[in-house]
Amino acid sequence: MTKKYFGTDGIRGVVGKSPITPEFILKLGWAAGKVFAREGRSKIMIGKDTRISGYMFESALEAGLSAAGVDVCLLGPMPTPGIAYLTRTFNAQAGIVISASHNPYTDNGFKFFSANGTKLGDEIEHAIEEMIEQPMTVVPPDQLGKVTRIDDAAGRYIEYCKGTVTSHLDLRGMKMVVDGAHGATYHIGPAVFRELGAEVYEIGVQPNGLNINREVGSTSLAALQNEVLERQADLGIAFDGDGDRVMMVDDRGEVVDGDQLLFIIARNRHQYGKLGGGVVGTQMTNLGMELALKQLGIAFDRACVGDRYVNEMLNEKGWLLGGESSGHIICRHVTTTGDGIVSALQVVRAMKAGGESLYRLKSAMTMFPQTMINVRLPAKQDISAQAEVVKAVAQVEAELADTGRVLLRPSGTEPVVRVMVEGENTQQVQRLAQHLAGVVESVVGS
Repeated sequence: MTKKYFGTDGIRGVVGKSPITPEFILKLGWAAGKVFAREGRSKIMIGKDTRISGYMFESALEAGLSAAGVDVCLLGPMPTPGIAYLTRTFNAQAGIVISASHNPYTDNGFKFFSANGTKLGDEIEHAIEEMIEQPMTVVPPDQLGKVTRIDDAAGRYIEYCKGTVTSHLDLRGMKMVVDGAHGATYHIGPAVFRELGAEVYEIGVQPNGLNINREVGSTSLAALQNEVLERQADLGIAFDGDGDRVMMVDDRGEVVDGDQLLFIIARNRHQYGKLGGGVVGTQMTNLGMELALKQLGIAFDRACVGDRYVNEMLNEKGWLLGGESSGHIICRHVTTTGDGIVSALQVVRAMKAGGESLYRLKSAMTMFPQTMINVRLPAKQDISAQAEVVKAVAQVEAELADTGRVLLRPSGTEPVVRVMVEGENTQQVQRLAQHLAGVVESVVGS
C-alpha cells in the first residue's frame, strides 16, 4: 500500500508548505504517540539539527506527543545516529529526528527510529498515517506526557563514539581538519577526535540556523580541501547536516568519497579477519570498488539506492558492512544505522593500523570514470521500458562490453530520471552518457 507522507527516509519538504507545517507536525506527533502508546505509556526521544525551523517543529512534536499521553526527552542539537543510540540506551519506544540532512535550511524533515535504533518498518509508518486521518483528542490532564531535557546528551554520545574503536587508538601526532557543516555535529565531531589526541582544526562549526550545509559539509568540499592544504593536515573529515554521512579529503587535497571509504574499512577488517561476510553497496556504487573487493575475495552485492535498502540487504545476508557513494556507511558491528563519526573513526583506525596515509589507502582501489545526467520529467513515468530507450541502452552496453555499466534510475525526491554511464575511459563515458540522455529527453518530450 502506497504511503501518503512517508518516503524512503521519513517525511521531508519545504518549511511552510504541506506537509511541513506546524499544524501537520502537531498532528504527526499525536499520531505517532498514539501508535507507540498502544502497549502502555511510552517515552520518545526528540533531537534535531541546527536549522532555525527546528525550534518550531520541536515544540509542535512535543505538544502532540504530550496530548497523546507520551513522555518526551529533548536531546537538543544531536546527530541522527546519536538519537538512534540514545533511543536504545534510554529504553525509549522511539526516537524522532528533526532534520533535512544535506538539504538547505529552507527544508526540514522527520526521521523515526524504533526502540532498537533502526528505521521504522512499513507497518508502523502505515499505522501512523492512518492515525493522522483520525480526529485529534487529548488524554485527561493527569495522563498528559511529561517533558524532560537530557542535558548530558552530547557527552554520552561522544563517549559512545570513542568506544566504537579500541581504547588503545592514540591519535597524538595526527593533524586533521573537521568540517561540521554548521549542522548537528558541530559540537561533537571535533570533540571526539580531539579527545583521542588528534590536533584538530575546525570549520563549519558556527551554526546560526540559516547556514547549515552552505558551502561546507560533505556536499561542498572545496573549503575543506583548501583548509587541509593550508594547514598541511594529514586529512580532512566532512559531515553532512545531520551527521549520518561522511566524506574525506587526503593530505594532497583530493576527495575520498563514500565508496573509497567503504573499501578502506572493508579491506582493513578483512585483513584482521573481522569483516563478517561481504559488503553491500547500491546501484550507484562505483564498479572499481566491486572489482577491488573481488580481487580480495570479498563478496559484494548491490541494493537499491537508500540506506534503508542497504540495511535490509545486510539483514538478509547477515553481513555487517555496507554503504553508499554519498558517504552513508553502516558499520553494524558497532552501530545500527549510518554514522558519519563512527565511520570516520573506522577509517582513521585503518590508517593508524597500517601506518599509511589516506592517499595510500584509497589508491588500493581504482575508481572508474562515472558520468550522471539528470533528465527532467514533466510527469512521473517509466521511460526505461520505452522501445527507443531500450535500444539505446543495449547499444551503449554493447560498446562498453564488460568494462562498464549503464543505469537509468528515477529519483525518489525530484521529477527527474538519472542517466548514469560508467566505464574505463572518461571521454567515452561522457559521450555515451550524453547520447543516452539525449534519447531519454526525446522520448520524454514526444
